[in-house]
Amino acid sequence: MEALKQGADALFILLGAIMVLAMHAGFAFLELGTVRRKNQVNALVKILVDFSVSTVVYFVVGYSVAYGTHFFIGAEQLAAQNGYALVKFFFLLTFAAAIPAIISGGIAERAKFWPQLIATAVVVGVVYPFFEGIAWNQHFGVQAWIKSLTGEEFHDFAGSVVVHAVGGWIALGAVLLLGARSNRYRKDGAMSAHPPSSIPFLALGAWILIVGWFGFNVMSAQMLDKMSGLVAVNSLMAMVGGTLVALLMGKNDPGFVHNGPLAGLVAVCAGSDLMHPLGALVVGGIAGAIFVVMFTLTQNKWKIDDVLGVWPLHGLCGTWGGIAAGIFGSKALGGLGGVSLGAQLIGTAMGVAWAAVAGFVVYGLLKATTGLRLSQEEEYDGADLSIHKISASPEREANW
Repeated sequence: MEALKQGADALFILLGAIMVLAMHAGFAFLELGTVRRKNQVNALVKILVDFSVSTVVYFVVGYSVAYGTHFFIGAEQLAAQNGYALVKFFFLLTFAAAIPAIISGGIAERAKFWPQLIATAVVVGVVYPFFEGIAWNQHFGVQAWIKSLTGEEFHDFAGSVVVHAVGGWIALGAVLLLGARSNRYRKDGAMSAHPPSSIPFLALGAWILIVGWFGFNVMSAQMLDKMSGLVAVNSLMAMVGGTLVALLMGKNDPGFVHNGPLAGLVAVCAGSDLMHPLGALVVGGIAGAIFVVMFTLTQNKWKIDDVLGVWPLHGLCGTWGGIAAGIFGSKALGGLGGVSLGAQLIGTAMGVAWAAVAGFVVYGLLKATTGLRLSQEEEYDGADLSIHKISASPEREANW
């Protein structure tokens, strides 16, 4: 029976890892559909290469920073318990690699290729696992300190704060340091609209992310006997809540309709194991509203050219998710309890502050040394031709 349990646990978490790995295709197609046609190839290449760099760095450095264990031992030891320790690494790697995938969407269309890979290595090797270790592995006694203050530890079941808020707030620094795309905000106060190049691809990306997210949330239990159908249904309810509110507030805009479910899913990660499904519906709906309002504000009023809206979507909805777990996870609102709003506020604030500072430091150093941005001519030609020497549909090239 013990051998059967070990095998079942290894398979359970492996399936979760594969589902979250598939989400990276979602990130790629969401970005591909949102950017202009001359930057589609770059979106696809960036996500795959970022994932590959993340894998190597997290295996060699990042996982050790977060969990204090390493893989520099014999394969015989690594294969113990059906290789559970290895597939757990694979699962947690797919979370870590989501950070550069999130950032990629914010800095699209004008960022250099190689400096972003350096940033990926630093973020996945040090910045993300440092906070991951605090939230999920009791590092530095921070959770014990929060518990002594509030009576409960900071609770983030599947990473509203640890993954999404951290990714979104790092991205904000990158976006601000890069500056807006050329001619996006003109001197006369007018704005150039850059509509999505492909709504079908944008929608495909959103759907792949939605499906994969059930692995992201449900498999965060990490053991088959801890699996909870409550997490699955709460994820579902938050997803539809975000969709419906984004539809209404976004006035039928397909970009908002397809980012709404993602906003809801970002927000429900932290408390998906605690909330009542109706609470999750409300949390997702509020997240959908946050995304529509804040995306519009950042783009139009504050003139922050965050191409995919990753700061509102991941940064702000992730922050809301961390706080919402403390509200809707309470027994008073139909949740399971065992969570404190004070602990959620402290933990969320720590994650946001760490990510915001780290984003400015990492990208500020890169801007000062290698530069972050393509030249004006390269940006005009598009990242596809400038970096990869081919466009998404070369059969239409006039110079053939």
